[in-house]
Amino acid sequence: MPFRAGRPATLRGMERSLRAVLIGTFTLRFSTGLTGAMLAFYLADLATAGTSGIDGKVVGALSAMFFLAELVLSPVFGVLADRIGHHRVMLFGPAFGAIAVVLTAFTTHVGVLAGTRILEGASTAASVPAILGFIALATAGDEVLRGKASARFEGATLAGLGAGFIVAPLLFKAIGPNAFLLNAVVYVGSFLIYRYGVADTDGAPAARRARDPGLGRYLALIRNSHVLLLAPTWIAVNASIGLWFSQSLFQFSRHNPAFPNQWLLQGFSAEQITFGAVVIAVIFGAGILWWGNRFDRFRRTTIILFGVLGGLGLVAAGLVVNHAGFGARESGIVAVAVALAAIGFAAGLFLLAGATPAAVGLLADVSEQFPADRGAIMGLYSVFLAIGQIGGSLIGGVVADGLGMDGLLLATGGLLLLALVPLTRLRGMEHYFGPGAPVVLGEGE
Repeated sequence: MPFRAGRPATLRGMERSLRAVLIGTFTLRFSTGLTGAMLAFYLADLATAGTSGIDGKVVGALSAMFFLAELVLSPVFGVLADRIGHHRVMLFGPAFGAIAVVLTAFTTHVGVLAGTRILEGASTAASVPAILGFIALATAGDEVLRGKASARFEGATLAGLGAGFIVAPLLFKAIGPNAFLLNAVVYVGSFLIYRYGVADTDGAPAARRARDPGLGRYLALIRNSHVLLLAPTWIAVNASIGLWFSQSLFQFSRHNPAFPNQWLLQGFSAEQITFGAVVIAVIFGAGILWWGNRFDRFRRTTIILFGVLGGLGLVAAGLVVNHAGFGARESGIVAVAVALAAIGFAAGLFLLAGATPAAVGLLADVSEQFPADRGAIMGLYSVFLAIGQIGGSLIGGVVADGLGMDGLLLATGGLLLLALVPLTRLRGMEHYFGPGAPVVLGEGE
């Protein structure tokens, strides 16, 4: 969002605030990714040292607590942001995170660690609705700015999490649990960015005057037909992505003799997996930014449709690679087919990436009809994300055990096909979104 000379001071101030919000999003998500990855090493060390009660099931439960906290608390903080202001609630996230990592550094008790995961989930639950509510408010009426802000929010989120995962192994190896205390400093940095870099321009008084400004109002928002149509599409897309986050590293890193004909289960080295992850991240990130700059040319649902179709193409290409990879060295024709499938996979991934900023933009468009409830509406991002991630993780484990990599690819295709069903009707209602007369909840929904 480049500075443009001659713009009114209020608009320039809003652009500066948006830049600060996005920088803070990166540092906050960096801390989240750093904690999550370092906790795995910390728990492994505790288990090796004989700490009682730490096993694989505990590790899984602690991971689930983060997403469950985000799922449950996002609606609460979304409503709270509308009542007291997005900027104020934005500050809760870094504060919760800092407390969580300090406690983590000084405890080996499983119960306390569970509490820290809930605090980390609360950090995300407080931050995301407030940040997205602020972005929706700041980009109201500006298609280009909304597209860029939505894309850069997604890009900052993914880049921060990825950087945290990359730094975590080396940092924890170097200084052990003290790395959690260092992470607290990063959380404090995020707090300062939000506190002093973001202007307090919330419309909280309007929310205070609204009827039933509580969770009852939130339930009314969810029952709105626009939200109900977006929910299954966004949940299905998140589930299709989530099953890969939960299973891909585990599946790629081991040779699975149960599926000898699946090339992607031959067992890749850490270096190969890292290289592949970097390539995927670059393509996905480029897709997010490219599609985010096309909001003024394409409808949101069109971009999501392209993303779903690209994902289906990705599935088809992945199946070709998985079953033809072994023959690529023996046959030139097969090698060409695999190369073309790999190109198709990359193209599908690029298209799929556009669905994420488009969904954020669509939620922001819906929020235009509820100006006193932007935080609650944008908080649905976290709700849908958490439901999708949890569902995708559960589905991924079942299909990977039963069908190997084919199972993951076919499940991805099935989830994306499910996303197409409500998307068709959503496209027919999209013209109702965006600026207009505010909707009065409970009337005409």
